[in-house]
Amino acid sequence: MHPVDTETARELMRQALDAVDVAELAAVAVDLDDKSAQFVRALEPAGLPTLDRAPLEAVLARVFAVRGKARDALQAIPVAAWRDPIANLLDGPGDPGDRLQGFAGWLDGASPAALPDNLKADLGSELLRFGRPDAHWLWSRWMWDPRTRTGSLPLLTSAGLDLRGSSLGDTYRRVGRAIALVEGQRSEVGFDRLGQGRFTTEVFLAAVYVVYAYTVLKLRMTREFNKVMPELPEFCRRLLGVHRRAPAR
Repeated sequence: MHPVDTETARELMRQALDAVDVAELAAVAVDLDDKSAQFVRALEPAGLPTLDRAPLEAVLARVFAVRGKARDALQAIPVAAWRDPIANLLDGPGDPGDRLQGFAGWLDGASPAALPDNLKADLGSELLRFGRPDAHWLWSRWMWDPRTRTGSLPLLTSAGLDLRGSSLGDTYRRVGRAIALVEGQRSEVGFDRLGQGRFTTEVFLAAVYVVYAYTVLKLRMTREFNKVMPELPEFCRRLLGVHRRAPAR
């Protein structure tokens, strides 16, 4: 049995494209290229020793998990305290999963308020993926949430592919292997229609999650509530942090 359930993946892709034109999803991938370019500029190695508040907050504003009380707690950390941990996360030695775990541990000590584990993982993996896109991958709770064992990745992979890691770093590595397997089936599944850009896999995974979320919500929520849910492209954009453009800097 192939670790990717291509039949289910094709069906979820079909449902997504029943709800939105392929060009709209392809445009999300283009905007992710722009988001990554912003992260790369703000977090370039030469500039990290003097990273300033404005570019840091512009980066944080484009991470879906960073909002509300969590955003307030992160903004309370002095900007100078971010510089070395981000440099170690993005460019330090060793395995990226271990670096992500170290970054999450630093956040535990630096934040004035307790932060949930999924936020620490989301933030660290966004910095890795969009700040150094050639070497890393994205892991967000909507892709795989170890607490609830839900997300787009378990919908697309067989039960034999275990995403449950022994630690945050181990889970990041497992998620990376699963994403690589899904990426390897892009033509069979059909999300190669989104183009050949760097972030089309993330767009596909977000669309899968939104299709799943709509199905669950329609079963559980009132008709009035479902009417105010964002449309699929907007929902995807929110998950991926590109629902509005950041100001040029």
